[in-house]
Amino acid sequence: MVDTLVIPLLKIVIVLNATLVAVTYMVLLERKVIAWAQSRLGPMRVGPYGILQPVADAVKLMIKEDITPVRADKWVFTAAPIISMVPALIVYAVIPFGPKITLFGRQVSLYITDINVGLLYIVSVASVGVYGIILAGYASNSKFPLLASLRASAQLISYEVAVTLTLVSVILMAGTLSMVGIVDAQYNQHVWYVIAQPVAFVLVLIGGLAETNRAPFDLPEAEQELTGGFHTEYSGMRFALFFLAEYANMIVVSSVVTTLFLGGWLPPFPNTPALHFLYAIPSWIWFFLKSFFFLYVFIWVRATLPRYRYDQLMRLGWKVLIPLAILNLVVTGIVKVMLM
Repeated sequence: MVDTLVIPLLKIVIVLNATLVAVTYMVLLERKVIAWAQSRLGPMRVGPYGILQPVADAVKLMIKEDITPVRADKWVFTAAPIISMVPALIVYAVIPFGPKITLFGRQVSLYITDINVGLLYIVSVASVGVYGIILAGYASNSKFPLLASLRASAQLISYEVAVTLTLVSVILMAGTLSMVGIVDAQYNQHVWYVIAQPVAFVLVLIGGLAETNRAPFDLPEAEQELTGGFHTEYSGMRFALFFLAEYANMIVVSSVVTTLFLGGWLPPFPNTPALHFLYAIPSWIWFFLKSFFFLYVFIWVRATLPRYRYDQLMRLGWKVLIPLAILNLVVTGIVKVMLM
């Protein structure tokens, strides 16, 4: 009863609450980092150095009037932000934050579950989130949201193909679809896959930026062109759900890239006896430090790079990333066969 029900439910509650808290403070971090990049201070008025700004934003969104356009498809208009938010949260079911540890005399794993098709589960669930954007554009019955949803669907098709092909290269290296198994494979093979698969690492990182609609691939939102994109007609908590979904997806992408390419919870050079003192730092701290690095990269890219034109984005996806992903997969397969 305890192992099959109580502990999994406790893990789910902890992970969901930690994710929502992290999302709210990711917004503050982004505003601060972009402000520093532009020689500003960012939010400073609510609490010391502005640390209570996320609380003020949450309260504002909760008490703000939630408006539904008269000609909107009301049921779909309400369901769209939920469809975007839920996949971003349930992906965490298979992301490992650490190995099994002994806690109060009982073996406890630092992940909710480990299934043998964990990576396939992540790809499948994450691709559902874009339907929330598509339905939001359709249900709003407005020109700009509809254009944004068309952009999002075309963007998904182009980058999903490249990212999926790239992940097959990682599967060939690890010989498993289990997220825990991929981390164990990096330990047993004495190499992080960022070194063995540098092309795949770059492709997944670029694809992650595109699939989360982050700069420089934030064309479905493009305020200068679409006045806010797919959430133009949204306000109140329904707008907040889209906001939460975007930042939750950023954390998901950072966690997945950490697991697949940086050894997950493993410290640097885990097989080097001289560096075994690094195991004194808990495994989940290593995982969060690596994930935080990628989150910072997301913000840094937004503060640095201009937005792509739409034709440039499509050209990059179909003429550069997909051929590179296919070439990387072929080379990985040939090397794998030669080493067998």
